[in-house]
Amino acid sequence: MHRGLLHVQGLLVASLVMMGSEAFAQGLCPAPTRVQTTPQPLPRERASSDSDRPATSETVEVSSDGAALNLDGDALLSGRVEIRQGGRELSAEEVDYDSQSGVFAIGGAVRYRDAQVIASGQSGRYSSGEGAQIDNARFELPERPAQGAADTLTIGIDGTLRLESVWFSTCPGDPAWRIRASDIEIDTVQREGKGRNAAIEFFGVPILYLPYISFPVGDQRKSGFLFPNLGYSSRGGAEISVPYYLNLAPNYDLSLQPTLFGKRGIDMGARFRYLTSDHRGDVELNYLPGDDIRDQDRSWVRFKHRGYLSNAWRLDVKAESVSDALYFEDFATGAEGTSTTFLERVARIGYRDDHWRLLGEFQHFQTIDPSLAEGERPFARVPALSAIGDYKSAGRWPLRYSLNAEIVQFARDDQLDGWRADIAPEISLDFDRPAYFIRPRFGYRHTRYDLSTQFATPDLQPSRSLPYAALDAGVRLQRQLQLGDLRRVTLEPRLLYLWTPYRNQDQLPIFDTGLPDLNFVQLFRTSRYVGADRVADANQLSTGITSRIFDLRSGRQLLSATLGQIHYFETSAVRLPGEPVARQRSDLVAEMDVTAWRNITLRLATQWDTSRSRQERSQVRLSYRPDEERALNLTYRFQRERLEQGELSGAWPIGKNWGVFSRLVYDLDGRSSLDRFAGVEYRACCWRLRAVARRFVSSRSGERETGLYLQLELNGLASVGSGADAFLEQAIRGYSFR
Repeated sequence: MHRGLLHVQGLLVASLVMMGSEAFAQGLCPAPTRVQTTPQPLPRERASSDSDRPATSETVEVSSDGAALNLDGDALLSGRVEIRQGGRELSAEEVDYDSQSGVFAIGGAVRYRDAQVIASGQSGRYSSGEGAQIDNARFELPERPAQGAADTLTIGIDGTLRLESVWFSTCPGDPAWRIRASDIEIDTVQREGKGRNAAIEFFGVPILYLPYISFPVGDQRKSGFLFPNLGYSSRGGAEISVPYYLNLAPNYDLSLQPTLFGKRGIDMGARFRYLTSDHRGDVELNYLPGDDIRDQDRSWVRFKHRGYLSNAWRLDVKAESVSDALYFEDFATGAEGTSTTFLERVARIGYRDDHWRLLGEFQHFQTIDPSLAEGERPFARVPALSAIGDYKSAGRWPLRYSLNAEIVQFARDDQLDGWRADIAPEISLDFDRPAYFIRPRFGYRHTRYDLSTQFATPDLQPSRSLPYAALDAGVRLQRQLQLGDLRRVTLEPRLLYLWTPYRNQDQLPIFDTGLPDLNFVQLFRTSRYVGADRVADANQLSTGITSRIFDLRSGRQLLSATLGQIHYFETSAVRLPGEPVARQRSDLVAEMDVTAWRNITLRLATQWDTSRSRQERSQVRLSYRPDEERALNLTYRFQRERLEQGELSGAWPIGKNWGVFSRLVYDLDGRSSLDRFAGVEYRACCWRLRAVARRFVSSRSGERETGLYLQLELNGLASVGSGADAFLEQAIRGYSFR
């Protein structure tokens, strides 16, 4: 959740090593790199090879244009002097060798190269047992694109680099950003670095001071401070967050993110993640003690877990909780956050094999919207047990036996309201051929309740039993056309006849049953409702037809169009409270997907009331996406007496370095914008600056909120990801950050 309206976000103070050194010679930009911070299953320990750590017993070879030797073994070498020891090479214009200490004092145009570093300077020293020291050095890391300068660079035989009064950057040429530090130590074998008294400079301006930094020399995870987040909001005032990442183990980690809100106080945020071969999950917590505005403690907790107990058993847990009903209203930065009505808390354990699916579930809800009436709040299912069985017989007659059974205890406001048991065995034939299918089926459904006394009904154990029958049949016709490219056209008509007798169900409670939106899939279901509290009597025929066009060369579907409707031979007597009386025909449902033009997709869906000649629901979406960074979307949504909206969104590069992105959600009925944002970004060789302005309407209170976001990225410093990137990818369909 983004909680700063003015958001300045950088990247983790981290990796010095990203690309090859030839990138500097060719002037190439470093690719945006993100350190992998997702926990991984426990790996095998990395074994150090002989090439990782240099040997100290290798022979030193020296050559020069001229030499003056003393009787005691000292030497003064001049001209082009070269010193080689194993994979290390050093050259200079003048070298003074001390035979007693074994030290080469070097001067002139000093050049040094090994597998880890390339350096140059004006003076220094070299020892076969201790390594090289270069004064006033410039350096590069040959395996990665890091460059820099140091007053003193010490290159140890053990692969350790020590730099004093140093700056470095992964930008080529004159770097746009650099890190300055009093001293840095890099272990090229363990691939980690440490520094003290560091500052990050952007175009020569210090933007962050750190007394101590610890960073990976590579893409591995490493504990350390992340780039701070700065912001301002009208609700919370000025805010600052300094995250700290803890790499506790290869398969679990912890992120701490304390945030100071100027008007509220200090929020202690944390996230713990874990991953094993069989289990994964994360826990998030935000706790703000003594909110100065609300005068109460504020908190939000979220927990997710998935565990594979065996090949057939799986455990899923998902739970959220907030301290008060106004939490999301105060801390969300978009209409989608303020629209939260309730939070789900559920634990499921499931079993699946070739014939059975078993599920045990505990499900509870925390109601967030205080305006939600008592009778509209969802029931808890504590517990719910279900079993689905499916068997097919081999032989001439493809008989299929299935069972769908469930037993649930419902409760609301910590009061037990009752039990419901529902069982529905079914037998069917499944004639499925390439050109057609026929599936007659017959089933029986029995539902029984055991209710608490609060229902005040004569029968606290009502029940309902009824048979049902259905015949589902369809034909698959296809034809190949030669229209420049090969095309295959299909025509797929389908019929479903459903018969269910009437049973009076007025004495049955309504725990979790509702009427879903009508669509093409819903047309061919054997139950009008979702949930077991009501089963509608039916004598009806569903008709539908689908046509598709395929490109035979690529296999791509170019067009899909469906049309369907239900014809009622008798008016159903079973209805939910407030449900209108069914007519002779249902609304007409039509859907179409078109991808005939490259990079352009068109989707249309409508629900048309044929008796009144008017649309009830519709959606039209036109999208253009030539690549991951270019996307344009135009959407129209309509639901009678509920909403009529238009949405325009897109992201598009402009020229070589600039890009823009925007979204507008407009209420066509109220003639006002519900949510809008627009932004611009500038992409340089090794940095990126993005600015976004957003204004939205709270879906609960109707208040308008304005936000400003500013994000700075420095390529080559590692990152755990960007919330702004995730926001844009979610808001703009088809856009993907790279």
